[in-house]
Amino acid sequence: MSTSPMQVSEARRFQQLRGHLSYLKLNDAAEALNRVLDQARTERMSLTAALERLLEIEVEATEARKLAARERFACLPEPWTLADFDFAAQPGVDEKLIRDLATLRFLDDASNVLFVGPPGVGKTMLSVALGQAAVDAGHRVYFTTAAELAAKCHKAALEGRWKTCMRFFAGPKLLIIDELGYLPLPEDGASALFQVINQRYLKSSTILTTNVGIADWAGAFGDATVAAAMLDRLLHRAAVAGIDGPSYRLRGHQNQADAMRKGVNARVS
Repeated sequence: MSTSPMQVSEARRFQQLRGHLSYLKLNDAAEALNRVLDQARTERMSLTAALERLLEIEVEATEARKLAARERFACLPEPWTLADFDFAAQPGVDEKLIRDLATLRFLDDASNVLFVGPPGVGKTMLSVALGQAAVDAGHRVYFTTAAELAAKCHKAALEGRWKTCMRFFAGPKLLIIDELGYLPLPEDGASALFQVINQRYLKSSTILTTNVGIADWAGAFGDATVAAAMLDRLLHRAAVAGIDGPSYRLRGHQNQADAMRKGVNARVS
């Protein structure tokens, strides 16, 4: 059975088109090419519609890879979103304020957010939910605890990488510093934290969670001058969310225990 010159030409064009897509590193489009051409023939799509669908596949794959890279960089401890937070279970949270923060307008102003309250009231969950929203919106986010940040800065200073370390913490559009005040900072920890806050001042946003009331920072961090300077920069443009409600975490554990107990009782009966 002979092959017509036209068939040979079409086969060559197909291979060349795949080669062009691969050369331009449009690998997902190259992989989908055969499927899109079949779809175009079956559905009688126009050339423009077929080309748009092919490029749409590449764009979607590129966006998915970028999102995955941002999520890896962010180091968020849990995949929490604002939809996971039960505002009814935590009356100490100003829901209107949190909903406004979830618009991410505070990132445009390089404003900061401080969550202040005792352990277990939902500070970390809310900060992570805002961080996830920022990641989904295309922003670079990085999550760390205050103790981890201080340790990284201390190690960088010993290894002569202080400037590199400061550039790293200055880079993200949103930096989340969790658990300030939960563990005592090393001698140079408060100073390192101030340097990070100072690098980001009026340039990018920081979310900070702490169990230490603002009035007690001077005593908690050992250096009244550094504490005052840090607060000055943090509060210049900031939303402060004080949470004084019941333990959100303990309530969650109690709900799980109740559900398990009901399940056991149902099986027994």
